[in-house]
Amino acid sequence: MPPTNHLLALAVTAFVLIVVPGPSVLFTVGRALAVGRRGALLTVVGNTGGLYVQVIAVALGVGAIVEASVEIYTLLKLAGAAYLIYLGLQAIRHRRSLTANTAATTMPTQNRKVLREGFVVGLTNPKMIIFLAAALPQFVDRGAGQLPLQMLLLGLLVAVIALASDSLWALAAGTARSWFADSPRRIELLGATGGLAMIGIGASLAATDRKD
Repeated sequence: MPPTNHLLALAVTAFVLIVVPGPSVLFTVGRALAVGRRGALLTVVGNTGGLYVQVIAVALGVGAIVEASVEIYTLLKLAGAAYLIYLGLQAIRHRRSLTANTAATTMPTQNRKVLREGFVVGLTNPKMIIFLAAALPQFVDRGAGQLPLQMLLLGLLVAVIALASDSLWALAAGTARSWFADSPRRIELLGATGGLAMIGIGASLAATDRKD
């Protein structure tokens, strides 16, 4: 078990990184505008699941490979960017169906689809895996041994903070969207805005160079 002071230090570091609006927050807000509060919250759950797979990869040493390889980092970055742009285009394409979806009951298959989409975005976030690969080893207690287990516990703390923070953003953006639920035209506009936001995030991610 990592020392308490290590847990607190990582919590502060992760909180600052996660709470300040960045790609994850903007993605969550975009999803809330495009598909509503419920869809955004499911997206957050899926995104957090993808993030924790990255934690597992770091604990097993895969994260160090991504951190060291420019080619793998670039591939992961472009895959994540392409998927975000795809989701944005889908949101714009289906914006006219949002009014009906607002009043309809969400089907289990739709829930799984939204969870899966959030998971893929979380899994292919290259900046997060670089942060985890750099940060987690710094907060373990090497004298206590079991370093992979310690990193899994530390990563769980990061995931919980991300889940809580992104859920608040999803609730806030989803609530704002619900104010426009009585206007089909406004709902379409919000859906298109959310789609454009996701396309912008994807394009920005693709164009961002790695800083070593």
